[in-house]
Amino acid sequence: MRESTGGTRERIQAVALELFTEQGYEKTSLREIAERLGVTKAALYYHFKSKDEIVNSFVEDRLRRMDELIEWAHTQPATLATRRTLIGRYAETMFGGDLPSVMRFFEQNQTVLKSLAAGKQMRERMMRLANELCRGDDTPAAQLRAALTLFAVHSSWFAVRAPRITDDERKKIALEVADELLAKIGSGG
Repeated sequence: MRESTGGTRERIQAVALELFTEQGYEKTSLREIAERLGVTKAALYYHFKSKDEIVNSFVEDRLRRMDELIEWAHTQPATLATRRTLIGRYAETMFGGDLPSVMRFFEQNQTVLKSLAAGKQMRERMMRLANELCRGDDTPAAQLRAALTLFAVHSSWFAVRAPRITDDERKKIALEVADELLAKIGSGG
């Protein structure tokens, strides 16, 4: 491998993600990842010591993006317009770049994620995002709607099973459902 260290890490992440999604996290070994990359296990170990480290590397970028969204939302007024912008930005982070593949991995490997520190950090950030979505309305119904709004974006990866649906169409549907929930937060309804 004569690539930069960053490029090599990205290749490892992409191949691992592909294998984890195809076979599942538990059934994929570091040896298989190295073989698909055409490198030795020692070369792979230079970048990642375990499959957990690879998964954590996927999550770190998502956590950073979520932290930026939470920070932004916290500086905005608790209005429907802010909530709509927040969920729109969140959807962009979930549908952009390699994220569709990562979301499919997350959806297919829920059990593994629950046991990893990265999964716990993702859940904590999701709750903080939900809190921002219902800020100003602390009713149980608003809290549930806020969480379901985020779930609408996530579940579109496995709940919408229409053949040949594009990622843009999937995102549009998710945001329409999310908007129905957001419209009731803070409305007393």
